[in-house]
Formats: sequence, structure tokens, C-alpha cells
Amino acid sequence: MKRPVLILGDPLLRRKCAPVEDFSDPLLNEEMEDLREALELFRKEHGFGRGTAAPQIGIPKRLIALNLGKGSFVIANPEVISRSPETFTLWDDCMSFPDLMVRVRRNRSVSIRYRDEKGAPQEWTDIGIAESELLQHEMDHLEGVLAVDRAIGTGDIVYMAEYRKHRELYDGRCDYSIVPTIGG
Repeated sequence: MKRPVLILGDPLLRRKCAPVEDFSDPLLNEEMEDLREALELFRKEHGFGRGTAAPQIGIPKRLIALNLGKGSFVIANPEVISRSPETFTLWDDCMSFPDLMVRVRRNRSVSIRYRDEKGAPQEWTDIGIAESELLQHEMDHLEGVLAVDRAIGTGDIVYMAEYRKHRELYDGRCDYSIVPTIGG
């Protein structure tokens, strides 16, 4: 892998990312490919992972790679244009701390505006709960905010192994559980 996933504690995870300006820049295409590669390698190694943000591999740009079960793609400069007033709780995971689960609260649905890989403006509206929580998580990364910062309270950060061992107990404390896009 060209760019390893940065782990909790790396100061690069805390910086706010710059918008993508020049979609014709060859470096941008390389960075998008690196981001897709990092996501796919993580999925292969860990058996989970639906998205990753550019700062997680040291690229300080507003880019997110997603794989919702049908191959990876990249969105640039995403911004929320609306949020549902309804919220829900879930145990969130992250490639930058793959051994932890964090109980967080997210909006049930968001609508976003973004640019596709070629720079064309796009909108994704009334997004379902699974994609909405994922996008909120990844967009937080672009602001230097991590899921551990959004833990609802004390006791809401647990080791993945303990979460799996006591999944019924932990899932009972939430309104929603992430559904993996690959076997696990």
C-alpha cells in the first residue's frame, strides 16, 4: 500500500482539509486512486469498511472513498445541505481505530452536495440511514473530528472484541446497527 491508514493519535487526523480546486491535476487522480486502494485493502484485511476519508491516509483534501457493496468511488467537497431532525444512536467503527467501537448519535438522514471524480456537481438527497451515518462519519474526518470525539458518554468506547463478545448487550443500547457491505 502506498499510503498506510493513520491511527488514532496521529496529528494529521486532526487537521481540517482543503477543498479540491483543480480536477485536472494529475496528482488528484493519483490521490483518489490511493484512497480507493486504501479502502479496498482495509476491507480485504479486516472484513469491514464502507468508507475512508483522505486525511486518514495523510491527504489533507476534502475527498472520501466509498464502497457500498458495488465497488469503490470517490466524492469530493461534500457538504450537507439538509439534515433530518430525527436522530439515532449506533456503535460506530473506524479504520483509524479498528479495535474500538464508539457509541455516537447521528441524524437519521442527510442530503449532500458534492463533486464527482471528474468535478461535475452532484446532489444525493434523502439518503438512507446506513449511508447517512457513514457520510456523517467520513465528513467529520474532513473537519478533523473523530468518532471518539462524539462518544455519547463515559463507557461509550469499547474494544471491538468485547463488543463482538457481548453484541446483544451493546446493540441493545442503540437504535441501529451497522450492516457490513462485505461478509462480517
